[in-house]
Amino acid sequence: QVQLVESGGGSVQAGGSLRLSCISSKYNCAMAWFRQAPGKEREGVAAVFTSGTTTYGDPVKGRFIASRNSARTTLYLQMNSLKSEDTAMYYCAQNPLCPSNRLDPSEYLTWGQGTQVTVSS
Repeated sequence: QVQLVESGGGSVQAGGSLRLSCISSKYNCAMAWFRQAPGKEREGVAAVFTSGTTTYGDPVKGRFIASRNSARTTLYLQMNSLKSEDTAMYYCAQNPLCPSNRLDPSEYLTWGQGTQVTVSS
């Protein structure tokens, strides 16, 4: 069974940075970050394919950088210029295939347990 383990969440002041990591137990095409704040729907943050193709959600463009290691089994999310509205539980997800709707949560079957990111203003 494929497992995903996230790390790197925490608390930071607005304008600060955090780096999230997600380790997968299995090679796959698509790995992605999603986030969910209380009372809100799960939102796509960034998706990275093994080809290197990367897609970002509009709220994080220009501030977040997603990448994968050379073995393509670890997903990173460098979060810069953090805002209070970035506060959420961040989840890693993967799909062995390469979905066309890259930031659609329904395209991903395997999920991590989540890591909390809290940004104070």
